[in-house]
Amino acid sequence: MRTRAVVLYQSGDADQMVWEDVDLPKPIDSQVLVKHEFVGFNMVDTYHRSGIYPTPPKPCRLGTEGAGTVEEVGSKVTDFYVGDRVAYAGSGSGLGSYSYSRLMNANDLIKIPDWMDLEVAAAVLTKGRTVEYLFNRTHKLQKGDSILFNAAAGGVGQIAGQWAKSLGALAIGIVGSKDKEEFALNSGYKYVFNMRDHDIVHEVMAITDGKGVDVVYDSIGKTTWDISLASVRKLGLVVSFGSASGNPPLYDVAKDGVKNSAYIHRATMVNYMTSPEISRKSAESVFEMIKNGSVKLNLNMDYHLDDIVRVHKDAEARKTVGQIVMKV
Repeated sequence: MRTRAVVLYQSGDADQMVWEDVDLPKPIDSQVLVKHEFVGFNMVDTYHRSGIYPTPPKPCRLGTEGAGTVEEVGSKVTDFYVGDRVAYAGSGSGLGSYSYSRLMNANDLIKIPDWMDLEVAAAVLTKGRTVEYLFNRTHKLQKGDSILFNAAAGGVGQIAGQWAKSLGALAIGIVGSKDKEEFALNSGYKYVFNMRDHDIVHEVMAITDGKGVDVVYDSIGKTTWDISLASVRKLGLVVSFGSASGNPPLYDVAKDGVKNSAYIHRATMVNYMTSPEISRKSAESVFEMIKNGSVKLNLNMDYHLDDIVRVHKDAEARKTVGQIVMKV
């Protein structure tokens, strides 16, 4: 059969993405044919497109997250059936969610609970499981801990603020502009500051009596890294888990490390979701947080999948808020 998919021929700006009709063979062995109904957008998609993160040899596909229904299954698939509602996130089956349909490895799929809408499932697996591993495994966040979270009004940030509040942690959020402060404040952050109008380090130190926060979570990179290093307490933890503004500067152990002897960690989902069992357990934790009301999503459904070039441009310009979900 044939389907429509985004193809990337060379790394670059958003206009490098082109739509094409592509061949889609029948599923074999442990493969499953999924018809997308909703596709999630994540900043990692822009890293793949621009060349910050590697991709398979070009021309290649793009996109890591989607939700839909099973249309066909391979001969060795025993856990999924035609008509099942499924979702996935990550690049275990390769890139390719920017498409109307695609083949997936059965091990990379997660069944969607009956109570959950498909658009929620398409929005939450990457962002929700990112927060799950950051708060449960990178650092076991506990009541009384203090954190500084970059991009607090973004898709991950809004989940993180609510999750941290449910645990009794003090969450300070950073946003890119004043108009995003309200979104973050409504997402569980005790304090929110925009980078244009505030000296972030000064604000953090005032809140923490000059000590700094226990953990800084930085998904921005180049433009926020110095702030992150200066805002953490002695022997605290700085977690880099994204590069929205470019990769962080090189870390000088002697110069940077002597300031507070902080621990530095580079977190990526691929190193945390190392088996289907771990991935599904992480998803179950996220689903439970949504079901019990601890986390409520702010779905941004202003875009269709056909608008993907505009989505990338708007996201890179930091014009978007919430979890972007595109109808197919």
